[in-house]
Amino acid sequence: MADHSKPPKHSNSLTYWIAGAIVAAIAVALLFPNVAVHFDIGGELFLRALKMIVVPLVFTSVMCGVLGLGDVRRLGKPGAAAVGYYLCTTVLAVIVGLIVVNVVRPGVGTINKEQLEKFATAEEMPDQVLRRTLAAESGLSEDAVASVFTDLPADNDEAPSTNVILKNLALMLVTDNLFGAAVETQLLPIIVFTICFGALLTTMPDETRTIATFVSEANHALLSFVMALMKIAPIGIFCLVTARFGKAQADGRFFEELGQIGWYFAAVLIGLAIHAFVVLPLIFWIVRRENPFRFAAAMSQALLTAFSTASSSATLPVTLECAESAGIPKRSTEFVIPLGATINMDGTALYEAAAAIFIAQAIGNDLTIGQQAIVAVTATLAAIGAAGIPEAGLVTMLIVLGAVGLPLEYIGLILAVDWLLDRFRTTVNVFGDSVGAAVVGVTIPEDAPSAS
Repeated sequence: MADHSKPPKHSNSLTYWIAGAIVAAIAVALLFPNVAVHFDIGGELFLRALKMIVVPLVFTSVMCGVLGLGDVRRLGKPGAAAVGYYLCTTVLAVIVGLIVVNVVRPGVGTINKEQLEKFATAEEMPDQVLRRTLAAESGLSEDAVASVFTDLPADNDEAPSTNVILKNLALMLVTDNLFGAAVETQLLPIIVFTICFGALLTTMPDETRTIATFVSEANHALLSFVMALMKIAPIGIFCLVTARFGKAQADGRFFEELGQIGWYFAAVLIGLAIHAFVVLPLIFWIVRRENPFRFAAAMSQALLTAFSTASSSATLPVTLECAESAGIPKRSTEFVIPLGATINMDGTALYEAAAAIFIAQAIGNDLTIGQQAIVAVTATLAAIGAAGIPEAGLVTMLIVLGAVGLPLEYIGLILAVDWLLDRFRTTVNVFGDSVGAAVVGVTIPEDAPSAS
C-alpha cells in the first residue's frame, strides 16, 4: 500500500497571490462596476469546480479517518470530542454576539421611522422576500432555497417553531436516497452513512483490505486534484469577488444602506473578530500549547477561499489540504473537518443572535434576559441546521425571530449588507473547523493504525 502520510507541500506564494487577487478584485469592482459584473462566469466555473469534488472527497476522507482509527471502539472518544467542541464553540459564539450587541446597541436611534414603516407595510410576505433574495444572491433556484429547510412556511408569515428545527435536525442525519443526498450536496447524511459503513469495515479488516486501499488511493488522488485546482485559484477568486462586489456597487444601494445600519455591521464584525482572534486561539493554545496565530497563517489559503466563496462546503477541499499541511494528524482532519463543515457554524450563530437583538432594538422592543436566552438556544440550533451554502443563515433567521415573537418583515433591514457579512462569518466557520481538527486530534491515540 502506498504511503501518503507525508503532508502536501504548502505554498506561501499562493496565499499572497490569492490575497492580491481579492484586493485587486475589490478595486476593479469599485472603479468599474458595470464591467466587474461580467466576471461572474469565471467565478461560477471555479466555484463549481470546487463543489464538484466535495461529495467524493467527503466520502473518502471520512472513510479514511474512520479506518485510520482501527478498532470501531476508538470512534467514541474523538467523535464525542468533535461534537462537544462544535457545540461548545457555537454556544460561546452566541454569547459573544449577545454581549457585543448589548454593549454597542446598534439598533438604538440609528434606523429612521420611514425605513421601519417601509418594511412594516410591505405587501410581500417576508418568506417570499427571503426566498427571492437568497436565490438571487447565491445563484440557487427558489426550489433549492426551499429545500435548505424543508418546513419553511410558503404562504404565511409564521416562523417555524423550535420543534420544527429539532425535527429537521433529526431527519437530516439519515436520507432515504444516498445518491439524491449527493446530488443535493447534503453532507450530513453522507457523513453518517460513511462513519457507519467505515466502522463496519473495521470489524472485518482481512476481508476489506482491498476496499481500504482503494479508498485511501482515491482520497490521495482527490487531494492532488485540489492542489492542482488551487493553482488557478487566484484567477477564480478574482472573478468571484469582482462580480459580487461589482454587483453591489452597480446597484448603488450598499453604501447607502451601510450608512443606516453601519453600527450593526460593526457590531457583528467586532463579535466575529473576538471569536476568531480571542476565543478560538485561546482554546487552541489551552489544548495544544502551540502558537494559534502561526496555525491561522498556515490555514490562510482556506480562510481566503472561504471569504471569496462564502461557502464552507465549497471551501472544504482546501481546508483539508491546509490543515494537513499545518501538521494536524491526518486521521483527525479527515474525520473532523467534513463534520465541522456541516454542523459547525460559529459565525452564523453569532450573526443570528446579534441580528435578532438588533432588530428588537430598532423597533423599540428590548428583549428580557429570558428572551435573549431563548435567542441564544434557538440561534445555536438554527446555525447547526443551516446548510453550508451562501447566506443560508438568512433562511434560519426566521426561526430565531419567531422564537421571541419579533416581526419577520423587519429582516429586510439587514438584507442589503448580509452578503458581505456572510463572507466574514463563513471565514470564522472554516477557522473553527480547522481548530476543531487540531483540538480533537489530541484525543486520537498515537498508535492508531493509518488507513493510508
